[in-house]
Amino acid sequence: MVVQKGSSRWLAPSRSKRWAEIFFLAYSPLWMIWCLAIVVPFKIYERCDELGYMIIGLGCFLPCVLLPLLIPGKADQDKPYAQRYWVKATVWIAIYSFIGNYFWTHYFYQLLGAAYTFPSWRLNDVPIPLYLMTHAYFCFYHALANVVIRRVKHAAKASGPLQQKLWTALTVFLLAYATAYMETLTIAHFPHYNFKDKARMYSLGSLFYAIYFFVSFPWFLQMDESPVQRWSVGRAATDSLAAGMLVTILLDAWRLGIGAIMDGGGKPQGLPWMS
Repeated sequence: MVVQKGSSRWLAPSRSKRWAEIFFLAYSPLWMIWCLAIVVPFKIYERCDELGYMIIGLGCFLPCVLLPLLIPGKADQDKPYAQRYWVKATVWIAIYSFIGNYFWTHYFYQLLGAAYTFPSWRLNDVPIPLYLMTHAYFCFYHALANVVIRRVKHAAKASGPLQQKLWTALTVFLLAYATAYMETLTIAHFPHYNFKDKARMYSLGSLFYAIYFFVSFPWFLQMDESPVQRWSVGRAATDSLAAGMLVTILLDAWRLGIGAIMDGGGKPQGLPWMS
């Protein structure tokens, strides 16, 4: 692994990881403008059928994969693909976002009263374009979280190990909740993503959604963070699967312990994705 000379308070020591984080952060405003400043405000979605929504999803997803492949960073040009950080990050995020859509969306249906009403081809009753768009969202969220958490850990170094862990935990909590809340807020004007109780969704539902990131933000940060320890693609996949299992356990603990946030609460019976 090639390491950048000097110590950065914000960016990764690995040049390959540094380039990928900068790419995800730089590319993300493009799909945000496409979705949040064009598709939603101009109501382009009202003229879309199943194919139209699929094109919107592919427009968010494909550049995340194709641009690093076609225009690799200098640190990656001589590396095998399996050693490039963006490849490992893509595998991690792809698995995690697939699990989130295929399984966890059903917790949103049952516990948060969510519903998608736009025309779409579906996989396990979840619109397929969401699988694609979630990948783009999560690439941005996790790249940004990496940078912020790394900066906080650097600032807390002089405080001792315990204080550093506490500051890191607080940062992860605030980042996770803010991420969940802001995503819920930004898509509020999209009429085909509905909640039975929007007020409770913004507050309590965002906390439920934040569970995804309580687990994934610190776990994802570990990959290739140390200059002396390099992840393999297989380990990236295994870590993502493990993180997904932990989140599934936490979400189901919410289902059994707290239940739904609307219609007076209640605890749905059985596994939410098996109907």
